[in-house]
Amino acid sequence: MTSLALYNLKGGVGKTAGAVNLAYLAAAEGWKTLLWDLDPQGSSSFYFDVESTHKNTSKKILTEELLLEDAAVGTSYNNLWVIPADLSARHADVVLDDMKQSKKKLKSLLATLKGYDIVLLDCPPGISLIHDNIFQATDVVLMPNIPTTLSMRSYDTVVAYFQEHGLEADKVKCFFSMVDHRKNLHHEIMQQFYRDKVFLKSYIPYLSDIEKMGVNHLPLFEFANSSYAAQCYRDLWHEIKKILP
Repeated sequence: MTSLALYNLKGGVGKTAGAVNLAYLAAAEGWKTLLWDLDPQGSSSFYFDVESTHKNTSKKILTEELLLEDAAVGTSYNNLWVIPADLSARHADVVLDDMKQSKKKLKSLLATLKGYDIVLLDCPPGISLIHDNIFQATDVVLMPNIPTTLSMRSYDTVVAYFQEHGLEADKVKCFFSMVDHRKNLHHEIMQQFYRDKVFLKSYIPYLSDIEKMGVNHLPLFEFANSSYAAQCYRDLWHEIKKILP
């Protein structure tokens, strides 16, 4: 089983759209796919129209009152399950702080899963104890970044954090998202990082079709399958598969 986290220090950079669409593509190819929504906003859960059948699911998973596999809810798509988020996820750091080996809790929970080919984690923004867990538990930390100065500063901060805390910096992989071709700055920043071979070549453009995911309450491919945005996500998924362990 491979684990992939969609993460960034900043919010609003396309983590959830990436998690939802990549999970959809993996499942469509026949991979048994689990999307774990760790963000209290529950946006991934919203896009897949799933709700937990348990109260305080996020907290109960961490305290092992609820088995991770029992928290998974089937979607209307073949091979795709979601662990929905709820507001109890906002207490994750407090719950983890009370535990022994608190930085390895998510790793031990993921180890209990059987039968899945890939698990994607839709992560909340920030750097805290829950993120330390995510960094240690997953095989790849995939960072979407808008090609702007502030967004790229967040990339530098995360890489420095990995290096300072003895984490595997090589597992951090990045792609550009919300790329606006009308802006020269976006092109300049992208070319700079492409030259340094830091980012994946595939990128996600800033297009209304992606924003309409919320309006349609669906993954992109269910209402704009032949769109340029959909093709960009397919290209990204094909490139990601090459770096998965």
